[in-house]
Amino acid sequence: MEAVAIFKRRTWVLPLACLAALAMLFISESAYWRSAGMLNQLGVMATASSRVQNLQQSILDAETGQRGYLLTGRAEHLRPYDTALQDIAEAFGFLDRYYADDTAPPPALGQLHTLTAVKLVQLAEAIQHRGALGSAVAGDIVPGDLGREQMKAINRLAGELLAHEDTRVGAGRGDLYQSLQVGRIGVAALSAVSLLALYLYLRQTAALKQQQLMLKHTVQAERDGLDIEVRRRTAQLTELTHHLQTAREDERHRLARNLHDELGALLTSAKLDAARIRSRLSASTPEALERLDHLVQTLNQSIALGRSIIEDLRPSTLGNLGLVATLEILAREYAQRSGVPVHCAMAPVRLAAPAELMVYRLVQEAITNLSKYALAQQVWIGLGAQDGVVEVSVRDDGIGFDTAVAPASAYGLVGMRYRVEAEGGTLSVVSAPGRGTCVRVSLPESGALPVAGARA
Repeated sequence: MEAVAIFKRRTWVLPLACLAALAMLFISESAYWRSAGMLNQLGVMATASSRVQNLQQSILDAETGQRGYLLTGRAEHLRPYDTALQDIAEAFGFLDRYYADDTAPPPALGQLHTLTAVKLVQLAEAIQHRGALGSAVAGDIVPGDLGREQMKAINRLAGELLAHEDTRVGAGRGDLYQSLQVGRIGVAALSAVSLLALYLYLRQTAALKQQQLMLKHTVQAERDGLDIEVRRRTAQLTELTHHLQTAREDERHRLARNLHDELGALLTSAKLDAARIRSRLSASTPEALERLDHLVQTLNQSIALGRSIIEDLRPSTLGNLGLVATLEILAREYAQRSGVPVHCAMAPVRLAAPAELMVYRLVQEAITNLSKYALAQQVWIGLGAQDGVVEVSVRDDGIGFDTAVAPASAYGLVGMRYRVEAEGGTLSVVSAPGRGTCVRVSLPESGALPVAGARA
């Protein structure tokens, strides 16, 4: 990814790298093929020199075999002679093919052809004469000084061919060294270019890494700042939720007290007045007595309704009987109202008054939610403490929901979570379609074990 970024920012880096690679490949390949061709030529030249030397040796072997036959007359001396003739023919055949492509073949080759042919003719004639005349004249037909001069001339011409090949070999070696030198210079130059490109690449990489590091630090600083801000806002929201909840509960408590004190007193006074009026009415006015009974019944219903509203606003049983009894009453009333069995498994726990009220409201809201949406057949409410942690749970066997999908309205769960967090606890919701829902709250224990009737 870094290389791609550098290539995008420096458009000439990629063409330069490709050009350097192609140039290095071209120089390397051209030097290789030129050196390989030159080595092949040097091999052929070495073979040509060897053939010239073999030609000298073959002519000498032919003369030696001819002399042995002339002196002894034994046929076995002709076998080296015949072998030498074949070697001479092969050597001249190779040399003729070797120099055939030269525009100016060395003149020594033609002269060597001529002298060798004359020499071989002389050797052959001497052998024929020896066979015809017998051993009596063998000494007369053995070559003398003329044969030695011919061999000197042949050796001189062969020396010229060897010198010519040595010159060609020297030139070939010079070309080979030159080709290798050119390859070395080219590779060195391209290596320098490659090192320059590598330096530019590393410098750009270092600059890019530095920029990335700076950007990373900037992003990290912004992320830390946002995290701090989120935590601060979350704390403020939790405090605000706790404040609003406390204010709402205080308002409910004040309203419940006013309803209990003022409205209750008024209704009770009206009921007493109705009782006094009834005692003064005679049986001669049945219609008035009937109206008065209806009024008393209405006053009783109003008093009962007021008590119900007061209990909803601020449950008196929470302060008088404790959290366990209050939750049992809440569960019993829901079971009577809905016809859904509620199973309670609760034990006394140590919680402060605000935490007890929060637990009551949470269970109350959970029951309200499941009565609206869960379609449950059974409900389980649990309350207990273990290792200093109070566990509260409300579970049903209703239709459930997918917790991975945010519901259209999740303010109830959000409000419950903030209430719990305001008291230092945690809330978890476990649910799945068709498998019911379980709302579980964990709170730290606090205070002494509450006693029923200890709070008014």
